[in-house]
Amino acid sequence: MLVSMKELLKPTREHGFAIGAFNVADSCFIRAVVEEAEATNTPAIISIHPSEHDFVGDAFFGYVREITLRSRVPFTLHLDHGASIEHVQRAIQCGFTSVMIDGSLLPYEENVALTCEAVRLAHAVGVSVEGELGTIGQTGTSVEGGVSKVTYTDPAQAEDFVTRTGVDTLAVAIGTAHGIYPKGMQPELQMNILRDIAGRVSIPLVLHGGSANPDAEIAESVTLGVGKINISSDMKYAYFQKAREILARESWWDPNVIYPEPINAAREVIRHKMKLFGSTGKASLY
Repeated sequence: MLVSMKELLKPTREHGFAIGAFNVADSCFIRAVVEEAEATNTPAIISIHPSEHDFVGDAFFGYVREITLRSRVPFTLHLDHGASIEHVQRAIQCGFTSVMIDGSLLPYEENVALTCEAVRLAHAVGVSVEGELGTIGQTGTSVEGGVSKVTYTDPAQAEDFVTRTGVDTLAVAIGTAHGIYPKGMQPELQMNILRDIAGRVSIPLVLHGGSANPDAEIAESVTLGVGKINISSDMKYAYFQKAREILARESWWDPNVIYPEPINAAREVIRHKMKLFGSTGKASLY
C-alpha cells in the first residue's frame, strides 16, 4: 500500500521505532527496498532526490506506484531535499505521497514562508510535508551536498517553526553529514539538542545523514523522538562495491547476470538498518 508520511510515521513514537528512508536511483534500488520490506514485513520510505528524479524521469514513478500500491506492506514515496515549489509540484504531479521542502539555507523568515507555501499546496491534495531547520554537514562523498560547518537546530525556533508552518515532520541538525565519513572525520551528534526539541514538538523528527554513524547513537536517537532516518550512501556503497567486484572478474554484459548480487548487497544493508531502527515486522501495525 502507498500512504502519506503522516500516516506512515503515526505509530513510531508510541511504539518506539523509526522508519528508514532509502534514497533510490534506479529500478535496482527500488527492488532492493521493496523486496526487503516485503520479506521482513517492514514499512519503508522510498526517497528520491531531485537529481535522481531528473535521472529516472517522471514516467518512472508509474512503475514505483504500481509495485507499492499492490504491496501488502506500507510505503511512502517521498521527495528528498526539494529546493523549490517547482520541485514540490513536480513530485506531487508524479504521485508522490510526501515532499520535503528544504529552506534551511535561507534566512529564518524566508524558510518559514517557503515552507508554508509548500504545506498549502501539498496538504490540499493529501500529501505530507517535511521541513528542515538547521544545516546538515557534508563529507564530500555525496551528491546531496551539505555545509562545511553545521548550524545546529535551535529548539525554541523549532517549536515556533512547527507551529507556524504546519509541517508533518521536521528534519533537525544535530551534527550528522551526508555521505560516508572519510577516515579521521567523526560525527559529533548533540543528543541534548535532540532531546530538547523532542520535548517541545509532537511531530516525528527526521535524521538526515544517517549513513556511517555509530549504531549506538542512531539507536539512541530513536528513543528521543526520531521517526524517520535517511539512508543513502551506506546502501549505494555496498551495491557498487559488489558491482565492481563482479565487473573486475567477469566479462558479462547482461544486466540479469550482473545486478542480482549488488541488489542482495544493498538488501543486507537495508535489513541491518531496519533492525537497528526497530521497524522490522512493524507493518502489522497498519
